[in-house]
Amino acid sequence: MEPTLNQSPTSVVARLCAATNAHDLDAIVACFSPSYENITPAHPERGFVGRDQVRKNWEQILAFIPDVTTEVFRQVTDGNSIWTEWEHRGTRRDGTKHLMRGVMIFGITDGLVASARFYLEPVEDNAGTVDAAVRRQTTGAAEPSRGNA
Repeated sequence: MEPTLNQSPTSVVARLCAATNAHDLDAIVACFSPSYENITPAHPERGFVGRDQVRKNWEQILAFIPDVTTEVFRQVTDGNSIWTEWEHRGTRRDGTKHLMRGVMIFGITDGLVASARFYLEPVEDNAGTVDAAVRRQTTGAAEPSRGNA
């Protein structure tokens, strides 16, 4: 599906999800504005501008996770913005599991993704309890060892 000037944010997200699941690199890139801005608040150095980087990213993803699939679990539209909850899953070429979940908040202009606030992160199995996470956040210390002293 080609972008149209009055395409709804929901339609743009559906087009992006379908292109990703079809592993159609050109269709994925075509969902983004040439001046697309990616803002990654939790990792500021990862932000970038331009769909050339989108192509570069997805070339690598499709090459190294050939069975990648995406699903949008929830979405809420507010004018030209759409808040989306995603899951990306697949198997890397080395046989290990790929699983990412999180939120992307897209700004849509003229039927294209013009911006995103990107909060998609790898899922960490065995990352510890909430107590350990809070301890790391507040003190920088790891959870105490439960081994013999």
